Amino acid sequence: MSKLSEFLAGERLEDVALFLAEDQLDEAGKLADAGEEVDGGVVLVRPGEQGRKLFSAGTGQDAMEFAKEAMGEGGSIDADLAGGQCPAGDGDAHQVQYVFAFAEAENPEVGGMYADGDVIHAYAKCACGESYSEKWVVGSRE
Repeated sequence: MSKLSEFLAGERLEDVALFLAEDQLDEAGKLADAGEEVDGGVVLVRPGEQGRKLFSAGTGQDAMEFAKEAMGEGGSIDADLAGGQCPAGDGDAHQVQYVFAFAEAENPEVGGMYADGDVIHAYAKCACGESYSEKWVVGSRE
């Protein structure tokens, strides 16, 4: 099972996942070599702090600041983290540039979806500049 599959199955709760579209990758291909190729780019799964630093280095944004910005707008992010539907529109001007995601352990005390299982939190940046987010219970989407 790949690191991405394990992450999406809720088996890597201490890690973060990063999707970078092909046009966001470095010319030397170092990031592509370090991750798992998916349609349109690469997904890297790394331990939390290392992944947040990698996100910041690759995007110029602090990972948690980006998450705060993106959580203000709901959208649809692909279950494999390799794309999504920008709430501002569709077409070539609305392609996902990058996604930052982490998983949170099931927590019945919090209630809601957190009582139903581990939850994936995903945050996307669109080529148009819009940031958006989606969260879901592990195993509830294909």
